[in-house]
Amino acid sequence: MTVILLRHGRSTSNTAQVLAGRSEGVDLDDKGREQAAELTGRLGELPLKALVTSPLLRCRRTVEPLAEALGMQPVVDERLSEVDYGQWTGRKIAELAKEPLWTVVQAHPSAAVFPDGEGLAQVQARAVAAVRDHDRRLADEHGGDALWLACTHGDVIKAVVADALGNHLDSFQRITADPASMSVIRYTQLRPFVLHVNHTGARLTAALTAAPSSDAASDKEPDKEMPPGDAVVGGSTD
Repeated sequence: MTVILLRHGRSTSNTAQVLAGRSEGVDLDDKGREQAAELTGRLGELPLKALVTSPLLRCRRTVEPLAEALGMQPVVDERLSEVDYGQWTGRKIAELAKEPLWTVVQAHPSAAVFPDGEGLAQVQARAVAAVRDHDRRLADEHGGDALWLACTHGDVIKAVVADALGNHLDSFQRITADPASMSVIRYTQLRPFVLHVNHTGARLTAALTAAPSSDAASDKEPDKEMPPGDAVVGGSTD
């Protein structure tokens, strides 16, 4: 199963350098609306089977044009919502950078718990669980490999990608998730494969065809058959 983790388009809070968190009514700005309109073209003819989104307005607005073009109804999942930043919500980034907790968030995020909010470790646990649950559901519905998209938030995406890479949450600040970027993970029984991180190009097509069955692989390359989910020693053969 393969998930495209889409960060919402640029929002009015991004432009204002304010930590939006779960504030109500934070919408896309003009650039964000352009990014949402461009999403269908960026995904090309990829066979998406489902759209899942955070409940927050900026995510729902981002997937609206794509959902309309595909004739699909997005599934809303609270577990993909933005971090609950508690008392940090709605404050200027420049002000927050002076807080003692800011250093913890930067250097030791697994220990960061926002005042009257949640911890980043909790965020990672709920978001990874959501992605895994939708993967299992769609695998059952479609009989194997399927491609789906989840629209969520920057820190949420970074936490899920860190997990897929097998990295400790304390390294997640090394990962970038720009507005309207796409990060792609293929989950197998053995391990996840991270195919793209922070993709902002015109089209997302590389490495996103359905995984071949073992029979198909053996017919094509009988000397290279290997268990599903194994990595190619020496790198990809494509």
